[in-house]
Amino acid sequence: MNAVRACALAFYGASFASGLCAGEVLAADGIDVRRGVDTMVFGSCVPALVAENRSTETVDYLQVDLAMTLANGQERTVELQSAYREGVLYPLPPGATATLKQPLDTSRSLGVGCADITVRRVLRTICEAAEKPCVSPVRVQP
Repeated sequence: MNAVRACALAFYGASFASGLCAGEVLAADGIDVRRGVDTMVFGSCVPALVAENRSTETVDYLQVDLAMTLANGQERTVELQSAYREGVLYPLPPGATATLKQPLDTSRSLGVGCADITVRRVLRTICEAAEKPCVSPVRVQP
């Protein structure tokens, strides 16, 4: 209800309310992915991302592939997933959050500490809902 009042105030010229109105509209759509808490497992950094579903669709599977540039100049790719793609899915309903993890039992570890990662960039994003690509946009801040 406060958002409706803020939008009404914005319509009548209150500049502070227009910012609130726009923020409510922008926050209500899409899937936002941001950097999670990196952990060390057996001396190797395991990065994580946190996904928040702000859309109206239930996400069945979400994967973000990151290119990690290391301090020594090498680059490695890490796939961070919401679940095993071929196994049991963990749906992400509207309003929920989930951690995207690197499945260490099926992929190669980085082999370096977290401090050795200098640059992270998104290579690819896969989002599926109801066995089709997600309709909602996915925004990633690695």
